[in-house]
Amino acid sequence: MKNFKTLLLIAVFTLGLGGITNAQKVAHVDFERVVANMSETRALFADLDKKAKTMKDDIEGMKKKFENKAKKYDAEATTQTDETNQKRKAELQGDYQRLQNAQQMAPQELQQLQSKGLEPINKKAIDAINAVAASKGILYVFTSNMLIVKKGEDLYEAVKAKLGLLADPQPRN
Repeated sequence: MKNFKTLLLIAVFTLGLGGITNAQKVAHVDFERVVANMSETRALFADLDKKAKTMKDDIEGMKKKFENKAKKYDAEATTQTDETNQKRKAELQGDYQRLQNAQQMAPQELQQLQSKGLEPINKKAIDAINAVAASKGILYVFTSNMLIVKKGEDLYEAVKAKLGLLADPQPRN
C-alpha cells in the first residue's frame, strides 16, 4: 500500500510537471513589429516613397502640359477651322484620358511593388521566428497583436537578435 501511494505520488508529479512543460511550448511575437524593424523593409519603403514622388511629379507635369495645351487651343479656337478644332478637341480628350489613367494606375502600381517587395521580407521574418522557436523548443507561436492575454514567452528580442533588427521608429509629432 505504501509503495502504491509512492507510485501514485510520482505519477502525479510527473503528469503535473509534464503539463507545466507543455504550457511553455507556446509563445508570441509582434510579427508586424519584426517586419517593420527589418532594414530590408525600411529600404523598400524608402524606395517606394521615391517612386511615389517620381510618379506624382510625372503626373503633375502631365497635368500642366494638358492645361497649357488646353489654354493655347482655346485661345486659338477662333482663328482655326472647325476641322482643326475638332482634331484638337479629340487630342485634348486623349491627353485627358492618359492623365486620368496615370492618376488611377499610380496607387495600384505602388501597391503591387509593395506586395512583391514584402514577400521575401515576410519569408525571412517567418524563417527567423521558426528558427528561434525551434531553438527554444516552442511548438506554437502566435502574433501578439491579436492576443488578449499575453502571458507566454515573447520572442521579439530573440528574433531581433537573430535578424539584427533596427530600433523601433520614433513616433512623429
